[in-house]
Amino acid sequence: MFIASNPLLSPLVSSALMMSGFERRGEIIRLVRTLRGGDRPKLAEKEYDFVSVMPRSCYATGRLCGKPISENRVSQNLVKWGTGGLRRTPNGRPFPDVLKSETPPDVEVRTASHPSLKPQKFLRQLVWGSLPMQRGVILDPFMGSGSTIAAAEALGYESVGIELDTHFYQMAVESVPKLAGIKAAWESFEGPNGNSAQNKIKSLSLSF
Repeated sequence: MFIASNPLLSPLVSSALMMSGFERRGEIIRLVRTLRGGDRPKLAEKEYDFVSVMPRSCYATGRLCGKPISENRVSQNLVKWGTGGLRRTPNGRPFPDVLKSETPPDVEVRTASHPSLKPQKFLRQLVWGSLPMQRGVILDPFMGSGSTIAAAEALGYESVGIELDTHFYQMAVESVPKLAGIKAAWESFEGPNGNSAQNKIKSLSLSF
C-alpha cells in the first residue's frame, strides 16, 4: 500500500495504519518542489523578510505499508498471494525509496485539470513496483482524475478506481484513456550500475 502524505501529516497517517494492523515498510520520497513553505511571518512580511516560518519543501513523502507476511517467508507469500515485496526496476536494481518527479507536464494538465494531479512518469513507477509478480489489481480508493488508473492501464494492469465526487469521476472517465496513451520515461534516481556518486546522478530512460 502506497499512501501519499506530507512531512506534517505523515506520522499521524502511519500511526493510524499501524493501529489498524498494517506494518510500516518504509517511505517513498518524491523529489519535487510543489509543497508550500518558506513563507514570511504573516502580517509582518516586511519587518521579518529574512525569516521563513517553515522550510521550503523540496520533496513529498509517502508511506509504504503492508499487511504482516502471513506465510513463513516472503517467497511463500509471493507464491500464495502474489505480493510481499516490490518489483525491481527495469535494469534489475532494487526499487528505490527516492523517485525523481516534477510537476505534471502541460499535456497532462490539459487532459485532467485536477488540483493534485501527479505526473504519469511518477505514477507509472509506483504501479510498476506495486505488483512484484505482475499480477493482481491496482486499487485507488480516492481516484480523483484517474491518473493512477491511467498509469495501470499504460502498464497493462487491471485496476479499480473509486471517486465520490461526481465531477472528478466524470473527469476520470474521460481522461484515463488519454493519460494512458501519453508516453513517459522511467527516470531512475540511481544510475544503471549502482552505487558510485557519478552513477547516482545519471538517468535510466525507459519508455512506458
